[in-house]
Amino acid sequence: MDKNTVIGFVLMALVLIGFSIYNQPSEAELARQQELRDSLELVAQQQEQAKQQAKANAKAKIEAVSTDSASVLFAATQGSAQEVNLENELVKITLNTKGGVPTKAELKSYKNQDRETNIQLFTDEADVFSFALEGKNENVITSDLFFQPVDITATSAIMRLPLGAGHIDFIYTLSPDNYMLNMEIKAENVSNYFSPNTKSITLNLNEKAKQLEKGYTFENRYSSLTYKKNNGGTDYLSETSDDDKKVENALDWVAFKNQFFSVVFIADQNFTDASLESKQYKKGSGYLKEYTAQVNTLFDPTGKQATNLQLYMGPNHFKTLQAANELSISKKDLELEELVYLGWPLFRWINRWFTLYVFDWLSGFGINMGIVLLLMTILVNLIVLWPRYKSYASTAKMKALKPKVDEINAKYPNQEDAMRKQQEVMQLYSSYGVSPMGGCLPMLIQMPIWIALFNFVPNAIELRQQSFLWASDLSTYDDIISWGFNLPAIGDHLSIFCLLFCATNIINSMVSMKQQDTGANPQMAAMKWMMYLMPVMFFFIFNDYSSGLCWYYFVSGLISVGIMWFFRLRTDDEKLLAKLEKRKAERKANPKLAGKASFQERLQKLAEQQQEILRQQEEQKRKGRK
Repeated sequence: MDKNTVIGFVLMALVLIGFSIYNQPSEAELARQQELRDSLELVAQQQEQAKQQAKANAKAKIEAVSTDSASVLFAATQGSAQEVNLENELVKITLNTKGGVPTKAELKSYKNQDRETNIQLFTDEADVFSFALEGKNENVITSDLFFQPVDITATSAIMRLPLGAGHIDFIYTLSPDNYMLNMEIKAENVSNYFSPNTKSITLNLNEKAKQLEKGYTFENRYSSLTYKKNNGGTDYLSETSDDDKKVENALDWVAFKNQFFSVVFIADQNFTDASLESKQYKKGSGYLKEYTAQVNTLFDPTGKQATNLQLYMGPNHFKTLQAANELSISKKDLELEELVYLGWPLFRWINRWFTLYVFDWLSGFGINMGIVLLLMTILVNLIVLWPRYKSYASTAKMKALKPKVDEINAKYPNQEDAMRKQQEVMQLYSSYGVSPMGGCLPMLIQMPIWIALFNFVPNAIELRQQSFLWASDLSTYDDIISWGFNLPAIGDHLSIFCLLFCATNIINSMVSMKQQDTGANPQMAAMKWMMYLMPVMFFFIFNDYSSGLCWYYFVSGLISVGIMWFFRLRTDDEKLLAKLEKRKAERKANPKLAGKASFQERLQKLAEQQQEILRQQEEQKRKGRK
């Protein structure tokens, strides 16, 4: 890592820190924000009261209907709640005759944090999945109506809603080897109860997303209400604050997403008029967010065309989601794998076509996931070994030429000679065939891989509840050192893997700065301390991150230290300088070599042109004064 690379990292850190300080609100702004929060809370309370009143009114109507034998809904108000189970080897889905919809999904291959009970999705009393239809005389709201179970098998069932002389069927079929549940809504002999203008049915969806993982902060960061636009990409509501949105585009699906599990509502005939909302829950409540969605989709009261929906209730596992895409009724490319966030386009491309294949290949050997990450780290470091060597070699060459640079600095001590001094330094590097950018450019090859893995590891469900060394779960932080209460900026624990990662960063900084002969330069001395400060900043950032990610960075840092030590051991400064002198002589003797316009030489020519322009301007000013 040469001076330019170090400067780049320091500038990025300073920009981030400065941006954070600059964006800190003033006391007046804080007061306005508090007033806004208070008003929003008041609005939220009023909305909640209105919602509860609407539910009470709807319940009163249902109760009134239950005593009116002339109502078309009379039969649907009579009955009791019963459960009907559909299951395969992966999932057990419970349907309830009250409402006629799924009320629970038990994932057989995934455990809760107690490691004993299976993960269950969509199970809270506040979770609502209901349909609403506007009738001529009475509205149909399914959440408080009783369906009749018909034709039940292990993987299929019909929930029938009696409606006067006809009925509406909810027909369910569970895929044999996936988490996909097909749902068909078909009307029979009910068209007289609805207006000829009735062409759609409204879905009201609500879920309180439970905290399923140990770390609230980390899981919350990767949980969001996500949706896919028809013939477009995916988008999501804010992961860190309350958010709501009315989406004008038609949607293929809406997903209530946790870090590792999702409930996805998929429309064959598209969702329209979507109104989406996500509200945050505080740490310690047992919940992450409350998701709410109201959408419309096609409904044909005549029964000529069925409404086709699908529900995916399962893990955010990349290949499982890809397999679920193949089950799409409409044959759309649902792109459900987008629920596994792999980073921005470049980093996603690296993860999609490199990291995933390597990870699956290594995992296929049945070895511990900590070892899998270790082998991936070694492989990645082998891939970037040559760019890293080129970066080191460039730094070593500049260090060998430093005495000559010092002579030029001593030759031009005055500030007004800065341009001339820079020209001579650039000419010096050019004559030896050395580019100051040589140490920075190879780093650009390494950084995308580093960032890609930063996005991959936290979203790899394969690491969930996989133990390694002292970490019981590589998908979240290790906390064998904890104290049960929160401390500012640290939390309630110390992650050992995070500490090790930060320690190797400090060692790496020491090795890199030793490679840079800072001398008495105060700017370089300040940069040196900044490089030592950055790992400390990393600790406060990564203490809540997954131990698998910190383990990867720790091993990567350790390997980097070893590689730098090996490079340094194999470098003889005197021999390197002699080699550079020989190259200088060859370039001087061979006009073809000297004539090659390197990037450094082009920079030098630009600087010379700028200097000539400045000289001409000064000369014109002197003539004008005369």
